[in-house]
Amino acid sequence: MVRIFSKLDEQAARYAAVVRWAQPLTHIAAALEPDEDKTSETVEWEMTQLLEWLKQTYTQEEDAPMVVNVLNYSRGFWKGLFTCYDHYYIPRTNNDLEQFFRRAKACHRRITGLRNWNSYIVRNGEMVVLIDDALRQKHIIARLRTVSYEQYAARKAQWSRRLSEGVLRRRFNRQPLEFLQKLESQWDQINDVR
Repeated sequence: MVRIFSKLDEQAARYAAVVRWAQPLTHIAAALEPDEDKTSETVEWEMTQLLEWLKQTYTQEEDAPMVVNVLNYSRGFWKGLFTCYDHYYIPRTNNDLEQFFRRAKACHRRITGLRNWNSYIVRNGEMVVLIDDALRQKHIIARLRTVSYEQYAARKAQWSRRLSEGVLRRRFNRQPLEFLQKLESQWDQINDVR
């Protein structure tokens, strides 16, 4: 027990620094908190003032890593940081999107047993989103019945053309010589017809 309390004294300086550094982060979090009367201009102005205050207040040598980190992090997200205040349909965070991807990856893992889903998402990315959204809608069957067969066939052909490029790429990557020989034979057949 004495050993534990002796360690507390050693950590007191670090704890004081953490408490001191938490203050600007608390101010920044409060400035970015959405509210009805906030606009992108007012929040951007407030953030600019806070970052200036941060640079002027935290001037000690041990504060430099925190100040540089906050400034670089803010600069990296600055362009899109304030959009959500003017457009209600744009979320402030991408947490919902991350949860969707996590759900989709888990579903893919359950179906295929594969941990890596890169080729799957490249091939079927839009369809994954569409189906996930469609399955959550109440009247999906009635809505699908309103689509004519011609519209369906046109969309299916468009989808097949989009996927064919990836299929050809995978075939080439798996067996390049066989793929090239098949292309050459098709070329020969076209030239023989003429």
